[in-house]
Amino acid sequence: MIEAIGLSKRYGDTVAVDDLSFTVPPGQVTGFLGPNGAGKSTTMRMILGLDAPSSGSVTVNGKPYTAYRRPLFEVGALLEAKAIHGGRSAYHHLRSLALSNGIGKVRVEQVLDQVGLRSVARKPAGGFSLGMGQRLGIAAALLGDPPVLMFDEPVNGLDPEGVLWIRNLLKALAAEGRTVFLSSHLMSEMALTADRLIIIGRGRLIAETTVADLLDGGAGNYLRVRSPDRDALATLLRARGATAVHEGQDALKVTDATSDLVGELARANGLALLELSTQQTSLEQRYMELTSDAVDYRTTEDASVPAARN
Repeated sequence: MIEAIGLSKRYGDTVAVDDLSFTVPPGQVTGFLGPNGAGKSTTMRMILGLDAPSSGSVTVNGKPYTAYRRPLFEVGALLEAKAIHGGRSAYHHLRSLALSNGIGKVRVEQVLDQVGLRSVARKPAGGFSLGMGQRLGIAAALLGDPPVLMFDEPVNGLDPEGVLWIRNLLKALAAEGRTVFLSSHLMSEMALTADRLIIIGRGRLIAETTVADLLDGGAGNYLRVRSPDRDALATLLRARGATAVHEGQDALKVTDATSDLVGELARANGLALLELSTQQTSLEQRYMELTSDAVDYRTTEDASVPAARN
C-alpha cells in the first residue's frame, strides 16, 4: 500500500504538490490522472525518495522508500524508460540492477522472457525503439518480484499487441494482491485498466474514487428508452419524479430514474419496451469536467496563425 499524508513540494515560489493525501490499496489498479503540470511526476518521485517533500509524508507498506535496504524487493517502478546506459545490453542493464539488490541471474532471464526481450537481450539498449525501451523498463520494475509497482505512461511507444499485453499484465499483478499505481494520459486505456482513480490538478486532490462511481456521477448520463407506448410510459415516469424527453419517433431520454423503475412501470402497465439502455458519460468527458479549472495550457479553437513571411 502507498499512503500520502499532507504531501507538499515547493520549488522556490512554485508549489508543485499542495497538501496532497491519498491511499493506493493492494489488489487493485489505481490510475493517477491530472493535466500537464499537475504534480503527478513530482508525487511519484517523492514516493521513490528521488525528491524530498517540503512537508507531509509518503510511505510504502508503512515505511519511507529510503528505509528499505533492498528496495527492488519492495517497489518496482518505471518512471523513465530511456534512463539506461545506452552501451549496455538489456541483459547487462538488468544484471547490474539485480546485483545491487542481491538478485540472481535466473530472475534476470525470467523477466526478459516475461516482457518478450529474450531475442534482443544481448543487443545494446541504446538502439532500442521506444516500445522496446518500455518493455525493458517494465522488466526492471518486475525484477525483485515486488508487492508494489508504479508505472508512469507504460504504454508509450507500444504497438496494439504490446498495449494489450501491458493492460493484461497490470490486471494480473493486481489480481495477485499487489499494489499497482499507474499514471497515464490515455483515458481509453485507463477506462479499460484501472479500478480506482486519483485525480489531481495544480498539485491538489480533485477526486479519489472508483472508476464506476466516477462514471455514474456524470452529468450526461441518461437512459434511452424506445417503446411503441412512449407517451403513456413518459406520463408514468414523470409521475414518479423522472424527467422524460421525447427523442426521435419512439424514444425517450430519461433522467432521474433507474432502469429497474422503467422496466417495472412498463411491466405493471402492459407497455412494450423495444430498448432500455444506459448512455453513460465517458471517462474522458468526466475527466475534462473535473479538471476544467486546473488546466494551465489551453488551445484556442478560433485563433488564427499569421502566415510566415519569406
